[in-house]
Amino acid sequence: MSASRILVVEDNETIRVAVQTALRSRGFVVESQADGDDLEDRLGAFGPDLVVLDLMLPGRDGFTLLPVLRRSSRAAVLVLTARDGLDDRLTGLAAGADDYLVKPFAMAELVARIGAVLRRTQPEGGASAVGDLTLTQDAAVVRRAGRTLDLTDTERRLLAYLAAHRERVVTKTQLLTSVWGYDGFDPNLVEVHVSSLRRKLEAGGQPRLVHTVRHRGYRLAETE
Repeated sequence: MSASRILVVEDNETIRVAVQTALRSRGFVVESQADGDDLEDRLGAFGPDLVVLDLMLPGRDGFTLLPVLRRSSRAAVLVLTARDGLDDRLTGLAAGADDYLVKPFAMAELVARIGAVLRRTQPEGGASAVGDLTLTQDAAVVRRAGRTLDLTDTERRLLAYLAAHRERVVTKTQLLTSVWGYDGFDPNLVEVHVSSLRRKLEAGGQPRLVHTVRHRGYRLAETE
């Protein structure tokens, strides 16, 4: 599920960084914040598929934020908290949480639970679409205007990353780090593969979907 986007809302920096690092290493697209401030704006800008939510947050706590999440987003919610009382678990689940994990926890269990929640809550096949382009998770199957595209493994990883950040600008450094695994290589490498991907996406006169944003990077979207 490497194209799935996860937002971690956790005030403990050690836990927040550890969870973010573990999830990114497994291919998820992850953002995080230390409290519930501006959560509505982050939900709209990032569009997470799942939110890992601590209950004991400064300001608006998790119990207050759960109804906000349900009103503002279709994201699944996995509550992560030290509050292990039965009443707390029932209250969290009744307020809209999809799962509940008590601290301290094993990172492997958190990852497994996230995968299970995403399988239950995401559309079958995990397909996403941008205009007439559709792709499954990891871009294993890519179609445009009903035609299946023959992409290389690198082009699939590149397209999957762009699709995970669709409508947002991603830099060459982000692509080098996430698609190739390093950030000190010639950025011309990105340009070559983007050009190849574009030729396949635009075959038959199809309009451009991968746009160059001058001096910034690339963006996958129907319009520039």
